[in-house]
Amino acid sequence: MKYINSGKNLVKIWTNDIEKEAEEQLLNLSNLPFIYKHIAVMPDVHAGKGSTIGTVIATKGAVCPATVGVDLGCGMTALKLPFKVDVIMDKLLLIRHSIERAVPVGFNKHSMIDTNRGSILTDILGDDLTCFDKDRGKLLTNAGLQLGTLGGGNHFIEICFDENADAWIVLHTGSRNIGKMIAEVHINKAKGLMKSYFIDLPDPDLSYLVQNTLEFDNYIHDINWAQKYAYENREHMLKNILAEIAYYAYGDKDISRFDTCLKISCHHNYTTMENHFNKNVLVTRKGAVSAKLGQLGIIPGSMGDKSYIVEGLGNIESFCSCSHGAGRRMSRNKAKSIFTIDDLIKQTSNVECRKDADIIDEIPGAYKNIDEVMDNQKDLVKILHTLKQIICIKG
Repeated sequence: MKYINSGKNLVKIWTNDIEKEAEEQLLNLSNLPFIYKHIAVMPDVHAGKGSTIGTVIATKGAVCPATVGVDLGCGMTALKLPFKVDVIMDKLLLIRHSIERAVPVGFNKHSMIDTNRGSILTDILGDDLTCFDKDRGKLLTNAGLQLGTLGGGNHFIEICFDENADAWIVLHTGSRNIGKMIAEVHINKAKGLMKSYFIDLPDPDLSYLVQNTLEFDNYIHDINWAQKYAYENREHMLKNILAEIAYYAYGDKDISRFDTCLKISCHHNYTTMENHFNKNVLVTRKGAVSAKLGQLGIIPGSMGDKSYIVEGLGNIESFCSCSHGAGRRMSRNKAKSIFTIDDLIKQTSNVECRKDADIIDEIPGAYKNIDEVMDNQKDLVKILHTLKQIICIKG
């Protein structure tokens, strides 16, 4: 445990492995006037835009959009499959290619010819976003086409097995381009308000919106929309993945057989009202997962490592939170500059995945050691299952 106590509010960090830039960002964050109690920082912490990733803050009377990030509602889903991994071990390449055809990755999206996804989107979520004055129809249509798509970066689809050789699906993605656009609109509104009020901040990305204002209410409305979109995105992806898995495991695409399987879903970029230390406060988790007592969660490692299914211990000092993954050890640009395709092949030798230059920035060596991260948060979660991936799909 490491502490930063030179600001207005104490920062509690569940690791000693933290770079200087991240510490500086946390110090700036700790000096905001509306922080409640302290800032809780998870062991996967690393510097981000405006605010560190792996950070939990509780606030009174204000919200800082950049501390939520731009991938609103980003999170994970895990589903335990009803068969042992050996059922599919001889079909890994076929399964990977089938899933890649069923789930668009990177900048790809579904075709309107194939499915009327725009109406699915508005039927579920509505089209009452506050933040787009023009091109609303075009933006929502595009969001409909992106519903059920992976995206790029650290988002992934994995097939794994646990310590009992039971097979699992694990996937990680968020609210796609619509979430990013929503976040950027509100971050810019907050910056504009700070200028108009002559409020000087150490970092403009820490601009905030004050409760009981129209700007605050609009942000909360729109972020809730994006969080629901992100959840529906993962649900649509999962259905398409399950259809492909069913085909190779059972010879058909009937996914109803998976209805009773254990499924875990969790956001890790979001804000919500919670009660902590007997007070209702707005809790923002950027790269952190809710870990209330008994709550199930997912903590993935890198694409060549392992992941964990965990149960929360309800540690009040972390605002009942835990890490959302291993956390980056270095930037994407640095990873590309020091690692080669040969390194990627070696570090993912036991995983069926792409092994090309476009995903070198996701090489396992660019991430922190997941076992060290888990050891640092023994007081936050209990490990239930250890998962090892055999297929990893990235954008």
